[in-house]
Amino acid sequence: MITVEPAGRTGHARLYWPVSDCWNMVRRGLTAYRRRPVNIAWQLGFPIVSVLLYGHVFGSAMKVPGGGDYLDFLMPGMFVMTMAFGFINTATVMVHDSTRGVVDRFRSMPMASSAVVAGRGVTDLIVACAELAIMMLTAFAMGWRPDGGWGFPAAFGLLLWLRFALVWTGVWLGLLVPDPEAAGGLFAIAFPLTMISSVFVAPQLMPDWLGWVAAWNPISSTAAAARELFGAPGRGGDSWVEQHALLMAGVWPVVLTLVFLPLAVRRFRKLSR
Repeated sequence: MITVEPAGRTGHARLYWPVSDCWNMVRRGLTAYRRRPVNIAWQLGFPIVSVLLYGHVFGSAMKVPGGGDYLDFLMPGMFVMTMAFGFINTATVMVHDSTRGVVDRFRSMPMASSAVVAGRGVTDLIVACAELAIMMLTAFAMGWRPDGGWGFPAAFGLLLWLRFALVWTGVWLGLLVPDPEAAGGLFAIAFPLTMISSVFVAPQLMPDWLGWVAAWNPISSTAAAARELFGAPGRGGDSWVEQHALLMAGVWPVVLTLVFLPLAVRRFRKLSR
């Protein structure tokens, strides 16, 4: 007797195996962090040092529009900067895997082609949650106190939303740069991207042209939205993008994802077997 596999089970298998392959990639990524926890410490080192420098060394000389404690203004921006710098780590991991033949090995295996990219994204989001938790505990220890209510989880979600969008930027750059040394140079892109924003200084305190650039920086929208949700000072501004920070904090990551996710998938498919 010949039995025919039910169509529903076939469809279920088509869904199961990509999810299973993605989970295996997530387990691989988390295992690497568990065996080398210094990687997370390195990623958090620069933001924590920046908080100490700007919050305590330079904080007394920094101005907040409308008044208020500079530490309350600074901390939401530092959370955003931590998420923004994460794409460097994503790119570094991807370039290591691609240059050492790991990606080619995955491509030769009977696994879903999307698992490598999707697994990297899920892994980075899990690590981002740990980074945010550590940064917030550090901020609490320094005296930062956000407003309670629904604003705290909403701000946490917006920060992860930005990190999700920047994952695909990191994946694309990691598959594009030729070697790990070149990936280290991505810091030259990330540093001015975060400095010319509202992370440390409000755009209205900058020269007009520079303030305009900083206000339209996607990082500034998430920083301003996080300040609003945390109840921090200095979240105002006269430009349209500053007045609609919550809206743009949701829109900018969508734009970044629509641009860089297809680029990352296309670049991955073009790699040699």
